[in-house]
Amino acid sequence: MVRKSLSLAAAGAALGLGLMLSQGGTADAQVLRGHNTNAPVDFAADRIEVQDRQDRVVVSGNVQVTQAGLTMTAQRLTVAYHDANGIEIDRLDASGGVTVTRGDERASGSVAIYDLNRRLITLIGGVQLVQGSNRLSGQRLVIDLATGRSTVDGSAAGGAPGTSTSASGRVSGTFKVRQRPDQ
Repeated sequence: MVRKSLSLAAAGAALGLGLMLSQGGTADAQVLRGHNTNAPVDFAADRIEVQDRQDRVVVSGNVQVTQAGLTMTAQRLTVAYHDANGIEIDRLDASGGVTVTRGDERASGSVAIYDLNRRLITLIGGVQLVQGSNRLSGQRLVIDLATGRSTVDGSAAGGAPGTSTSASGRVSGTFKVRQRPDQ
């Protein structure tokens, strides 16, 4: 009997995770699903340093980056670019209380890497993923903007210096349950 209960609980958790990370149910928007990675990237901060020889820009102090309804905030941001036919951004590396939001969807962590060429956003270290009343916690989140798939891991294996992993290396979450009027 205990085994059956555990199986039902695991199935419920998997269903909740599926609802949160993909289309369906009351959580009908996947994290950053359909984001336009070709849109211009705007940013504002307290300080900017252009490092032409390294093809990068370092932005610091109350950094805010916006792109097509997506907002990223952090304390520091390094922008890697190439200059072939004008400057084109390749990658954004953010640190210091990073938060990525769009609508009621929010992901946060210690460090974020937004690879514009591969259309991936990776958050590492104390990751929180929130969509409405649904919540997930872990150590690493990878959002694939091309496929619409998001993965949360309990371990930040290969993570950035200064990030920590939980002793259990597990993902935890809370998912909203549809309320029935008969109960």
